[in-house]
Amino acid sequence: MTPKCISRFLSACCFAIMVTGSAMAQPAKPFEPYSGQPGKDVVWVPSPQALVDRMLDMAKVTPRDYLVDLGSGDGRTVITAAKRGVTALGVEFNPDMVALSRKNAAEAGVTGKATIVHGDIFKTDFTKADVVTMFLLSSLNLRLRPTLLDMRPGTRVVSNTFDMGEWLPDEMISAGGECSSFCSAMLWIVPAKVAGTWQMGKAELTLEQSFQMLEGRMNAAPISKAKMLGPQIAFTAGDKTYAGRVTGDRMAGTASDGSKWQATRR
Repeated sequence: MTPKCISRFLSACCFAIMVTGSAMAQPAKPFEPYSGQPGKDVVWVPSPQALVDRMLDMAKVTPRDYLVDLGSGDGRTVITAAKRGVTALGVEFNPDMVALSRKNAAEAGVTGKATIVHGDIFKTDFTKADVVTMFLLSSLNLRLRPTLLDMRPGTRVVSNTFDMGEWLPDEMISAGGECSSFCSAMLWIVPAKVAGTWQMGKAELTLEQSFQMLEGRMNAAPISKAKMLGPQIAFTAGDKTYAGRVTGDRMAGTASDGSKWQATRR
């Protein structure tokens, strides 16, 4: 190879190195989610902040609660809860969203209270939560429903927009204000399981249960206005209204005439 060829070859190599180095020096574009971004089971749409605030209000979250947000996206529900002093966990399948929400939590100064994990909501154990929040399709809510119904009575479940099928909500709210889409939420309080026969003093109380709604009889007479609200039970039998609390196979409370009552499941 002649000196001239060698010079041209070295110049080409230097140019290639400079181009490669310049390309390598370009910083990676930060991940920016967009409304409608495809996900594992749903597309991502950000929850309006006004609705997030109202969802947490509706669930009556306190610093004593442990909240789990299923499909936590950019982390805004977890972060908002953590700002209220709540210990909160977000479960998100998209690793880019996980990184973004951890960054958002750090910027908000709540990493001590807000944890975001990369995981599948159908493979993650969230049964210790006091409050479960989610913004999922109704079909996914229905897949989660058996697990939710097996959680501790009194657990609060809040869904942005999408329902639980035949399990009717205990409360509904809207974001109000300038919210224009996905502006409603529903609350369910996991009911205690009371179906069966109960000995209530000398009376026999038989209950049939469909989610929080009850039907039944006290001895031969049908009861009415029977409903569960978490571990709390209320029903009317004859001219008395009974209200009480269920703990496992026992329930006890006060009747409308001021008398105390209790019952044990057979």
